[in-house]
Amino acid sequence: MRPDRASRAEYLAAFRQIIQRIEKSLAPRPPGSGPVRMYVAGGAALHLYTGERISRDIHATFSHRIALPENLEVSYRDADGAARVLYFDRQYNDAFGLLHEAAYEDSVPLALSGLEPKALEVRLLSALDLAVSKLGHFSEHDRGDIEALARRRLITSSALRRRAEEALKGYVGDTQRTQGAIEAAVRIVADLEVRRGRTRR
Repeated sequence: MRPDRASRAEYLAAFRQIIQRIEKSLAPRPPGSGPVRMYVAGGAALHLYTGERISRDIHATFSHRIALPENLEVSYRDADGAARVLYFDRQYNDAFGLLHEAAYEDSVPLALSGLEPKALEVRLLSALDLAVSKLGHFSEHDRGDIEALARRRLITSSALRRRAEEALKGYVGDTQRTQGAIEAAVRIVADLEVRRGRTRR
């Protein structure tokens, strides 16, 4: 997929710089080994899908264990002249959120000018798995992100419920809070679907 048309050019340039620094640190790859896959989640993926909510950090995991380079922070100026920083979050851990067991297999390759998937292939969680990943913490901005994906018609309430409940089967411990988050998120998306249906009449 290509970034949404509303994605900020300045953000994309900073994102590209960080990816290129990681890619450079991986080269050269052994012949026939194929590229390392980088799976992007969080606010970075949300912005690339919708053009909404500029995130300060990149949440991602990799298909291989890698030694990340040191300088993974880029300062840039937004279109309005505001100083911003984008950095790779080295503390991100996908073990504590809600994630479907097939999320990485179903991820979507990102097509971004200036990036060649020879040493590093950048992929985004699918829009549906991105929404599911928001249910673990389910903060105010997580709710907003799910709503943004629904407004763009990238997810539906029925698919969100099905995927989230499938993901929940792989978790142990007290999942009552997450079950409540699933119900709340499904209502958010379903309400948008109802309002959308009314406007068609």
